[in-house]
Amino acid sequence: MDSGDPRVVLGRLIEQRGEDCASLSRLIGRNPAYIQQYLKRGSPRRLAEPDRQRLARYFGVPEAWLGAAAPPEPSPLLTVPVLDTAASAGPGAVGEDRMSATGMGFSEQWLRRLRPRGGRDGLSVIAVRGDSMLPTLADGDEILVDRHDAGAALRDGIYVLRVDGALLVKRLVRERDGLAVRSDNPQAGPVDLAGGVEVVGRVLWAGRRL
Repeated sequence: MDSGDPRVVLGRLIEQRGEDCASLSRLIGRNPAYIQQYLKRGSPRRLAEPDRQRLARYFGVPEAWLGAAAPPEPSPLLTVPVLDTAASAGPGAVGEDRMSATGMGFSEQWLRRLRPRGGRDGLSVIAVRGDSMLPTLADGDEILVDRHDAGAALRDGIYVLRVDGALLVKRLVRERDGLAVRSDNPQAGPVDLAGGVEVVGRVLWAGRRL
């Protein structure tokens, strides 16, 4: 059925189903002339939301046919590559940052909330191994890493680091002399940075299986 003018649609539904305006008016709790006035005189200009919902359910049609606003288009999903390697919250995982055959979909609007630039450029998903970042991150968690957030604007937060070829996920904490590398788990040992540190990217999000 043509879903243009809601009055035309409702009038056709009434005619096709053999209904009458007075009965429908009583159905929605209005005076018997209500639907007739809506159809012929344009009063009210549009159906109230509860009236529209009840009539749509009664006739089994979408609310949009009776004047409801069309639902917003869903935000498109952007596929972020998943890397085969893992970032260790333990001794360190050595990898070549290879992409797996799979990706993970994220809403474009949601990604824009995580970082102003939005989009998927520079993003990747990797797994966490080890327990040195408990309780923040656990073994098996998946983290979303922003490689564009690894330059001069480093600040307090969780980052993926490359130390002597191994990938680590650690917390950077600003101190008087710069940034210190810490583990969230108080039982974890100190981080050995003898091999030098390269910041791979900032962790924006973490997900885990419950």
